Amino acid sequence: MNRDGCSLSREVSCKIGPVFWYRGLPTFFWNTVRTLAGVIFLSGEEVKITQESQVLPIQVPSVEQVRSLSVMVLFFALFMALMGAPAWAQQHDMSTMPDMPGMDHSGVHGQAAPEDPAVVAKRLADKRESEFNHHLAGFLVALAGIFILGQDRLSKRWPLVRYVWPMCFLAAGLFLLVFSDTEIWPFGPQTPWYAITHNVEDLQHKSFAVILLALGYIEFQRARGRFKAAWATWSFPVLGMAGGILLLFHVHGGDMSAPGAMQTMEHIQKEHFWFSSTGFGIALTNGLSETRSKWQHIFKIIWPTLLVVLGILLMFYTE
Repeated sequence: MNRDGCSLSREVSCKIGPVFWYRGLPTFFWNTVRTLAGVIFLSGEEVKITQESQVLPIQVPSVEQVRSLSVMVLFFALFMALMGAPAWAQQHDMSTMPDMPGMDHSGVHGQAAPEDPAVVAKRLADKRESEFNHHLAGFLVALAGIFILGQDRLSKRWPLVRYVWPMCFLAAGLFLLVFSDTEIWPFGPQTPWYAITHNVEDLQHKSFAVILLALGYIEFQRARGRFKAAWATWSFPVLGMAGGILLLFHVHGGDMSAPGAMQTMEHIQKEHFWFSSTGFGIALTNGLSETRSKWQHIFKIIWPTLLVVLGILLMFYTE
């Protein structure tokens, strides 16, 4: 590994331009993005990993379809992030704006006026709904990680076990697609098209659902032996990286007139930062687990372990 933190290299040099930068993002995750970008975009048929003066040859896919898919997914994720960035920045700037109308100032101006019980009940219902969505998705993600860790042993006795973890992703994606925003039909008055074109949060939720469904379907077909091309192998790290980028700029709507609204928003943003960080780690280690090296068997254990960690984080999500 060179001083820039880039472990994958050609024989002469390893200089991969920045893919994504987020102020405050730890160096580890910056190097994660650069390393994964090197795996995807290097054009040669063979690159080498140098570890303790030992050079190990690795075959890295250079298929044009893989590049095209990677570029489209990453640009889509960056586009979504840019859409969410203004709202994300506005949420942070609110804390410095004095005496906003409708904001709760109970801690500054004394006791706040009594709230409408119907408003309080609606806010509590929305909170419980959001927490339940995260908890259920987290349970399915953690369950997928557990089955991946035990797949080699369990599949010897029950061959169908290899299909369980992709089905967990499919179930989580389907649940988010239908139940993540109950103001949308068939539960609410808004049409799906209206919701995703007028509400960035709804659009992001549906994007997460599509990512989970795509991952589940591709991995299910790989388990069946149908998808054997390079693009299928690298779809998980690419889509995982895209999901991590979206999580960094996730927009969470809420009642900003509620008591402690700014503290709640900061708490939610911190939680999503850890979701994103873990997602980056999963994407990187999954990609490395598909790469031939003497550490490959370790990465095959690390990425599902991180998947379990992400599931646990989601199950402990609070607002």
